[in-house]
Amino acid sequence: MTRRELREHCFKMLFSADFYPTREEAKAQLGQYLVSPEEDGEDSQGELLILHKVDVDPENGAYLQERTEAIMDRIPELDSRIDEVAAGWKTRRMGKVELTILRLALYEMEYDSTVPVKVAVNEAVELAKKFGGKDSPSFVNGILAKFIPEEKTLEGEG
Repeated sequence: MTRRELREHCFKMLFSADFYPTREEAKAQLGQYLVSPEEDGEDSQGELLILHKVDVDPENGAYLQERTEAIMDRIPELDSRIDEVAAGWKTRRMGKVELTILRLALYEMEYDSTVPVKVAVNEAVELAKKFGGKDSPSFVNGILAKFIPEEKTLEGEG
């Protein structure tokens, strides 16, 4: 399974967890995501589409569950950081899709040294294109850009 596929599953798990009344209940339900049945539907031409299919081996399933729980444990901190930079927006006013993407990306930027910052931002924008509205990619990019450290100029350059 690719990192992009794992990230997308993590996004979906985080998104669904936001609908449970307590963090404990949400964490208890994470395992259900991994065993949920395949869902399909039809596109506008009547062609069969797979809407949801989780084909995750036990190792990747454990990784997804641990990662999602780690992000959930940091939601108050992540939301506070997002609130600090989101001019005119507070996390409580943001769409659930965009907020979930921002949480995931900021977690990757701050706590996952295996994901370069620019990759985390790019992947967040791709998730926003796939799951958000038409303005979601630019909104997500604009917020996350504020977390990218300014590159220092070399001495002697002007």
